[in-house]
Amino acid sequence: MWIAALDPADRKRIEPHLNERPFTQGQMLYDAGEAVSEIWFPMSGVVSLMTILDDDRMIETAAIGREGLVGVTCGPSNARAASRAIAQIEGVSACCPSDVFAEALGESEGMRAALARFTESLFAQVQQAAACNAQHRLDERLARWLLTIHDRAGDDRFHLTQADIAGMLGVRRATVSEVGSVLEDRGLIRRGRGWVQILDRKALEGAACGCYDAMRSLMKDLGSPLPRPGASI
Repeated sequence: MWIAALDPADRKRIEPHLNERPFTQGQMLYDAGEAVSEIWFPMSGVVSLMTILDDDRMIETAAIGREGLVGVTCGPSNARAASRAIAQIEGVSACCPSDVFAEALGESEGMRAALARFTESLFAQVQQAAACNAQHRLDERLARWLLTIHDRAGDDRFHLTQADIAGMLGVRRATVSEVGSVLEDRGLIRRGRGWVQILDRKALEGAACGCYDAMRSLMKDLGSPLPRPGASI
């Protein structure tokens, strides 16, 4: 969890103000254009940041789990959100009023540095995802996306429908079914009604485009926590 990596003095600035709150799959934490009043620190689960297109379609540009926080792209002073935040995998979050978080940032250089590292890695993730969506084959994109979710989901099997995946990748559901069958036939994943299971993590990494490794290398260079399957951050 992002808070756990802070110095004890910095944790004390916000821990008394935290309240624990579950979120369900598909729940919208905030919408694009809204003033966001809380910062979310996921303890489990995955939240997707979605860019809204002019025909009301959406595409995921970043995924956030235990390694990060949700709401900082709105600014610590209750600015308006540029994207929609949707729970991709259900979980639990610690929530902090944004004004409390902003005050803590103003008092602590260490917190500002930690936030800068995270936001820089998040921005890089958004840029890499944009390039990946434009240039790489769908099977490579799907493998990259499943690895990103697997890193943060806390289990090899997670609840995802074909419609969920299609929405994240910005393609038709039938297309996801075809490409998913390719990965399944190769023994990399198993699918059921509303769920996906990772069977061969190493082979799935080999099937993904280079964007997955590029994102993780940058996070490591920045000193940001690296999410990985089964790890508690």
